[in-house]
Order: sequence, then C-alpha cells, then structure tokens
Amino acid sequence: MTFFPELKTERLVLRTFEENDMEALFALLSDEQVNTFLPWFPLKTPAEAVQFYHQRFAPQALPPQAYCYAICLKTDRIPVGYVAVKGDDSHDFGYALLTRYWHQGITSEAALAVIEQLRRDQIPLISATHDILNPRSGSVMRRIGMTYRYTYQECVQPKNQLVTFRMYQLDLNGKQNPTYDRYWQVSDVHYIETENNQNL
Repeated sequence: MTFFPELKTERLVLRTFEENDMEALFALLSDEQVNTFLPWFPLKTPAEAVQFYHQRFAPQALPPQAYCYAICLKTDRIPVGYVAVKGDDSHDFGYALLTRYWHQGITSEAALAVIEQLRRDQIPLISATHDILNPRSGSVMRRIGMTYRYTYQECVQPKNQLVTFRMYQLDLNGKQNPTYDRYWQVSDVHYIETENNQNL
C-alpha cells in the first residue's frame, strides 16, 4: 500500500481518497465537461465510481512512488478534484477539477503543494501532457513551472481517439535532466512547436 502525507494550502486540504468519497468521485468523473480531455469515458453509475476507486485511486491500488491526492476545500474536506502522479519513470502529472471551481487557481494551488512533496520525496522530475485542443491545461503546466518539450500523436484508449499532445517537464532535483522522450520514441508523428503555437 502506498502512503503519502496530507498536505494543506491556504484554501485546500490534499489527502488520500477514502471509501466514503464515492459520491464526490462520481460527481467528478461523471461530468462530461470535466472528462472531455481525460482518457476514460465519463462514469455512468455510482457503482462504476466504486470500481474506479478500487482500481486506480485507492492507496492499496497505487504502485510505489505513485500519488493520488483528493483536492478538498478546507471548509468541508469533500473532494472537488484530484492530482495524480504515476509511479513509473515518467512521473506523469495529471489533474482534474469540478467545473464550478474552474478559473479560481485551485488546480495550480494544489499542484504546487504536491510538487513540493515530490521534491521532499526526491522524485527527480515530472512530465505532463495536454491535448492541443485543451490549451488551458497547458497554462496550468506553465504556471507551476513546467516547460514545453515536444508535441506528439497517440491513439488514446479506451476512447480510441487519435490525439495530438504537448509534453511538458519540470525537473525537481536541481539538475537539468534529459527530456523524458518515451512518447517521442513510440510516436510516428512528433515535432517541436514554436513558442507562439504553444499558446494557441
């Protein structure tokens, strides 16, 4: 089982997901707008939320060096989103937030707190990707200090959609680490965009 500490920011509590969070998790993952750019389909039933939790978000389901934080407001500690980090060498950094909390800086606030925990845990780097049709996610990546590295195409499952992604990276160990290039290596279509294109 993976353990990671609870974190607090000015407005937020970041903690592990728990069994009694299923209603909140279903509200998040059944929202079609939230799920537009996530790899999985929106959940249809509360039972699917329970299954999703046990397969992906429960502490006992996480591999070593993986993290999954529920983003909660301090006022009620009910999850309104998540920040997750894969346990493999990509340390892929992902996040989602209920639509009614968008445009309030909550995702960036949560992400920065998690990044500081990753530094304490000596994670060397994080990578993150966003669909080029979702530039707001790229804005979050830049606000938390990540830098664009390259663009590539991938057929995303289970949606079976061909998506063009931008890949960002942030080095956490004080070194200039090599760019994480697995996506570049496995994609037949990959290139580096100009700075102007990245902001579109």
